Amino acid sequence: MNEFQLNGQTVHAYEGESILQAAQRHGVDIPHLCYTDGLRADGNCRACVVEIKGERTLAPSCCRTATAGLEVLVSERAVKSQKMVLEMLLSDMPDAGYKWNDEGQHGELSDWTSRMGVTVRPALRTLRREQPVCDVSHPAMAVNLDACIQCNRCVRACREEQVNDVIGFAHRGAHSQIVFDLNDPMGLSSCVACGECVQACPTGALMPKTQLGSQVVDKKVDSVCPFCGVGCLLTYNVKDNRIVSVEGRDGPANHNRLCVKGRFGFDYIHNPQRLTVPLIRKAGVPKNPEALNELNMHAADWSQVFREATWEEALDLAATQLKHLRDTHGKKALAGFGSAKGSNEEAYLFQKLVRTGFGSNNVDHCTRLCHASSVAGLLEGVGSGSVTNQVNDVEHSDFIFVIGSNPTSNHPVAATWMKNAAKRGAKIVVADPRGTDLGKYAWRALHFKADTDVAMLNAMLHVIIEEGLVDEAFIHDRANNYEALKANVKNFSPEAMAPVCGIAAHTLREVARAYAMAKGAMILWGMGVSQHVHGTDNVRCLIALSSITGQVGKPGSGLHPLRGQNNVQGASDAGLIPMMFPNYQRVIHADAHAWFENFWKTPLDDKPGYTVVEIMGKILADETDPHKIRGMYIMGENPAMSDPNLNHARHALASLDHLVVQDIFMTETAWLADVVLPATAWPEKTGTVSNTDRMVQLGLQAIDPPGDARADLWIIQEIAKRMDLTWDYQGEHHGVAEVFDEMRQAMHAAIGGITWSRLQRESSVTYPCLTEDDPGEPTVFKHHFATDDGRVHLVPAGLVSANEQPDAQYPFVLITGRQLEHWHTGSMTRRATVLDAIEPIATASMCRADLQALDLQAGDVITVASRRGQVTLRVRLDEGTPQGAVFIPFAYQEAAANLMTNPALDPFGKIPELKYCAVSVAKGGTLAHPAGFKT
Repeated sequence: MNEFQLNGQTVHAYEGESILQAAQRHGVDIPHLCYTDGLRADGNCRACVVEIKGERTLAPSCCRTATAGLEVLVSERAVKSQKMVLEMLLSDMPDAGYKWNDEGQHGELSDWTSRMGVTVRPALRTLRREQPVCDVSHPAMAVNLDACIQCNRCVRACREEQVNDVIGFAHRGAHSQIVFDLNDPMGLSSCVACGECVQACPTGALMPKTQLGSQVVDKKVDSVCPFCGVGCLLTYNVKDNRIVSVEGRDGPANHNRLCVKGRFGFDYIHNPQRLTVPLIRKAGVPKNPEALNELNMHAADWSQVFREATWEEALDLAATQLKHLRDTHGKKALAGFGSAKGSNEEAYLFQKLVRTGFGSNNVDHCTRLCHASSVAGLLEGVGSGSVTNQVNDVEHSDFIFVIGSNPTSNHPVAATWMKNAAKRGAKIVVADPRGTDLGKYAWRALHFKADTDVAMLNAMLHVIIEEGLVDEAFIHDRANNYEALKANVKNFSPEAMAPVCGIAAHTLREVARAYAMAKGAMILWGMGVSQHVHGTDNVRCLIALSSITGQVGKPGSGLHPLRGQNNVQGASDAGLIPMMFPNYQRVIHADAHAWFENFWKTPLDDKPGYTVVEIMGKILADETDPHKIRGMYIMGENPAMSDPNLNHARHALASLDHLVVQDIFMTETAWLADVVLPATAWPEKTGTVSNTDRMVQLGLQAIDPPGDARADLWIIQEIAKRMDLTWDYQGEHHGVAEVFDEMRQAMHAAIGGITWSRLQRESSVTYPCLTEDDPGEPTVFKHHFATDDGRVHLVPAGLVSANEQPDAQYPFVLITGRQLEHWHTGSMTRRATVLDAIEPIATASMCRADLQALDLQAGDVITVASRRGQVTLRVRLDEGTPQGAVFIPFAYQEAAANLMTNPALDPFGKIPELKYCAVSVAKGGTLAHPAGFKT
């Protein structure tokens, strides 16, 4: 620390700390406007000037380092200058402001002028600038440049934090102003609506439209974003039991940053289509899966199909019929789908219900459709299905390999850490058949042919081994089966694989060398790697790549499958998968089986259950099949939109003797149910979720649920009670703390040190964490792997083609995925006003060459068809989509991409091949009605 004088007192500053920061720590308030925590200090507003002994001019304290020996005074001269700056800025403000607080109408400016006793002289008002016109062209944000003080916090937030490069300065002197792109209206600019500028703005010049005017709210409640697996911490601003805005919180995964979904996608919870009463299917009303393709069901009146019921009646019917099917046809007759959108406690209790109440391991959730092959490969290779390093560890990387992932759309805040690293000088390599926005920051972009991941990765392994770039010590001390891997890749030279994968041999060699020779290299991947019949092989290659180069077990190096939904990691950890008890203890292992039988005090099935896709097949099995599934309980999952080959999946769901659906909206799956139970959305509950970084994070209930909707944890317990389980979880929020503590005991080897009280205190704790004073381990496998022998198990991979190849009848490849504004099946995001306004219609993306070949223009209606189904939608020009491919998001009910996808399974991860199937494209067709999500 450095010792210096502040107002005649000896104080200390940390190395590199500014005078302003040191003064704040010592209780000395200095006004400041262009400075805020988290942004680089700029020193342009001059509201924070101080006097430094021996210097002629006043110095901005925000960007002046507090070095040893300085004598700093907040002198009369300095205060006079501060007040003058504040007065001049206030004199330019509009009469009616946009960001009211207790001190005035202009946010932080009003706050400081009030604290400093500043009033504006009338003469300065007469010199006020010509006020710019407000820009309200954006669905989420209002641009009020008449309140702009040109502090440039928005510029730094956009360019340096989020690295979106949309906001800048234009013109000079009195004419200078903030602009978007080339002075475009914000709504027509390339803005991705992350809202970082809104959070940074001190005066309301940039504001969320939902909170223009009064900033006074009833309460602020800390929680976690309910969308992707990054797990951004946030704060809900609540007024009259409604969330009016969202702020980013300084969590370890996001450090105040949010994306468009996290910041502006909150009002789905207030949508009038929320389920508010239990529903029972009317007698004699058939289940018609074909109608899901034709009915504008989200705007349809459910009263034609269902009747309202009391909770007692609905719960009795739901549980009694499930119990009857179990007792009549055996324990294999039931199955349950849990949710990656709920809490850890709900996931744990749900899988416990299926295993102890239903009597089998037929329990799964959407991990089967996203990263099952990643988990299979990682468990096989390194003994753990979790990430080795956290996303923002790319700060310590000089090489970042992103494959089969579009993080700027799917994990936008995670992408900011990668873009920050690129700005710092790290080499990013993006490997993806599609061109993505992250490619703008890439050192090399490998647009390999879809389905040829193994060919490309084996070629890189070949180069590293052939050129002696392996880490011999690491292989000797920590790896098994290296010689088999070496022999396998011998024939995969870049020259031999270049025609297969479409990447030039010299580029493959260049990238392989750079990866192997990097001081720290991270591999991050998404569903483009996992959703193939060879998904596990893809992951085996990535494990081999990191292992033979020693790029694992240290900061800035490792393996990170970017998890999809907000709690897909936690749900998997909690045992919401058919072959594992909590903490990935296999049901077939005698010790684990015996431990859980003793822990839960009930006999358990010792055979793995069926997965999501296998369950659909077992529903349609012959009546003589002893494992035919006849009843299901689905909590917060929507397989009638998320499963591959939807016509088959919907037919299966409609064929069940009894289907219970617990959700917040009348989803596609709910329309096929016998009983529908209205549940709670994430802001309406207290619980924990675990993000892609292995952080267990606490979210607190912000608002009450609508109508008679009930907490998911309560509903699960009520079903369990009616199936003769004697659970007794007491306490606040239906015993959530007790459930967490039980789960902690079941997962002691991972989260034993994370107590409920610790989470209440710290909000976020990384695991593995074994004791209460353990800070958690962000980087694992430093000295040994989690395998039986502590060594990584290398598994060679050969070339396996996709199950279905293009041909003359179906000449295109369909690639499905998510987009920035919508999440998963769209049941939440398409009911969020801002998100639906930005991306309201289903589109298929194709490159210009394919559009020209088919005589198409952007915006034309096309019909895309596979051997399983077809959709009609509008076409969008996207030069990032490779020739011969069509990209369709799967969030649109009126053009459900998964009607066409192939249910062929990876034999190891049992994941369907959602990323590759053959389709045809034809001009024309009849568009289905939009889904009617608008409020």
